Amino acid sequence: MPARAFEKKYVYRTRHQIRFRKPPEKQCPFLEGHGCSIHPAKPTQCRTFPFWPELVESKREWNRTGKYCPGIGKGPLIQIGTAMEIAEEQRIAYPDMYK
Repeated sequence: MPARAFEKKYVYRTRHQIRFRKPPEKQCPFLEGHGCSIHPAKPTQCRTFPFWPELVESKREWNRTGKYCPGIGKGPLIQIGTAMEIAEEQRIAYPDMYK
């Protein structure tokens, strides 16, 4: 699919961000029963979630996100240093969001 057609179908822009359109029935148009259907090309915002700076730097926001994110609190423990490194990837990918 050409980039322009992909963006028209799956993306919307705000003043400072580019975001996936969220279908009414699920969190992401590419999330299937087995997981991410575009895993090899997964965008940074998806690959780094939930280790975004605004979440790992705020216990309140982390706990709030944990109420709807089924992965928070499950699986192996991620050390805070590792979480901060992943958050830095998000800062680098989207510098206008983290000025």
